[in-house]
Amino acid sequence: MIGLPASTRVFLACGTTDMRKGIDGLAVLAQQVLEEKPYSGALFAFRGKRGDLVKLLWYDGQGLCLFSKRMDRGRFVWPATATGKVSLSSAQLSMLLEGIDWRRPERTVEPFLAG
Repeated sequence: MIGLPASTRVFLACGTTDMRKGIDGLAVLAQQVLEEKPYSGALFAFRGKRGDLVKLLWYDGQGLCLFSKRMDRGRFVWPATATGKVSLSSAQLSMLLEGIDWRRPERTVEPFLAG
């Protein structure tokens, strides 16, 4: 994945999106449905109906970039709500793109060893 600036905000579009949409169609969704400015530098993630395809829309300061990823096996973990948006951290975005359940990251607790 391309390294995003630390200050980049990440939004998931809840529900499903018509994956035939390109840059312009997704920019309209970001503006009208998510109520965010597509040229703000935020990254917007959209998922298709089958759940195996995700598209990312991001303005890098020079133009809009469109990235897509299709899973060979499995589905992308997505919020159950049908409308709205969810804000993610860059770590959660990385987990999502790897097919890991980003909603409940498991923490491993290492035992304290007296030395």
